[in-house]
Amino acid sequence: MATTAQPDNATLMARRHAAVARGVSQAHPIFISHGANAEVWDVEGKRYLDFVGGIAVLNTGHSHPRIIEAVKAQLDAYSHTCFQVVAYEPYVDLAERLIALAPGSFAKKALFLSTGAEAVENAVKIARAHTGRPGVIAFSGGYHGRTLLTLGMTGKVAPYKTGFGPFPGEVFHARFPNPLHGVSVEDSLKSVEQLLKNDIEPGRVAAFIVEPVQGEGGFYIAPKAFIAGLKAIADQHGILLIADEVQTGAGRTGTWFASEQWPVAPDLIATAKSMAGGFPISGVVGRAEVMDAPGPGGLGGTYAGSPIGCVAALEVLKVFEEEQLLARAQAIGERLISGLKAIAAEVPAIMDVRGLGAMVAIELCQNGDLEQPDAELTKRVIAEAARRGLLLLSCGSYGNVIRFLVPLTAPDAQIDEGLQILADSLLSSV
Repeated sequence: MATTAQPDNATLMARRHAAVARGVSQAHPIFISHGANAEVWDVEGKRYLDFVGGIAVLNTGHSHPRIIEAVKAQLDAYSHTCFQVVAYEPYVDLAERLIALAPGSFAKKALFLSTGAEAVENAVKIARAHTGRPGVIAFSGGYHGRTLLTLGMTGKVAPYKTGFGPFPGEVFHARFPNPLHGVSVEDSLKSVEQLLKNDIEPGRVAAFIVEPVQGEGGFYIAPKAFIAGLKAIADQHGILLIADEVQTGAGRTGTWFASEQWPVAPDLIATAKSMAGGFPISGVVGRAEVMDAPGPGGLGGTYAGSPIGCVAALEVLKVFEEEQLLARAQAIGERLISGLKAIAAEVPAIMDVRGLGAMVAIELCQNGDLEQPDAELTKRVIAEAARRGLLLLSCGSYGNVIRFLVPLTAPDAQIDEGLQILADSLLSSV
């Protein structure tokens, strides 16, 4: 009996280009066959180390057996009811767990949705409902999603905002503090004050929204002094502080929420990506009186907080506890930064090595000049690393930052193997 040959990457890519909209990009021209922990194999049988993790979705690795088993058991019971019609206990369990994990010594409540953009957009809706104000102040370089409201808050034009305007009004951008590129904490806070003087009065601003570590913007870390200063301005004017933890949450930075490391607690936290180990779910958790501002029916969605996502997220929390993944995130971050600094000593194009926990990046520039971002070298290195069996992804306003989102379950030997591939790729590309 004849068997059907497995399509190769080139054949599948040709079919993809013919059938899938051009706006859906793809970083690597390969198709996955299967994955396990920090490794994936393509349809041609080639093995890769995955240092992308589905863009920060796989902190517990590909197909963690505990999570897969929990989802299979849930499928045998029920897969969907719509929580607003017939409720289910895993949703409530997960809300209780996230409330306990979120920073701030005040009463909290939670809401679950499906995507990161939904979480961010609902956080803004909640803030507007509570304050009765329309305005939102975000920051340059920030990324908040692909819906029109979240694109309006995103502080990076290409490729996300190009051709999609006009965007919702009453959204403003202040400067994100970036001492590496000459923007001090004082500069950033002054730009916030300037917006409140020149563009929108404080009494019309519902919220500030900020990422603890900018994701698409280049893995720049929000300084603690900046957060403290921003919260002081917020408190002075009755403005809420929203932490966009879609990428930083779920243990990536060494605490479940990166905002646990802030000197003040945010009023609302938006979370998604890795919280369910690869299954779609997102959430908003925050001050109870703020979360309760919208009336019944004002929040939710057909698939919002699906039972599959809820049980997967509950199992992720158990895996984090039993495998001590918060401590592991710190250890991985230290190992990556140490290894990357050693590589930087041999590769002058690496102008900076930075990270918070296991959210780590390097910045590549020409001629030892931070004002000459080297996007072309970044592309060459990523392509060469993939050829050698390591999947990486770039970020940053100029496309010259390589980010590392290795699963927190990856063994040291694979982290070291990936670092060696990166070093070889850099040395052959400069």
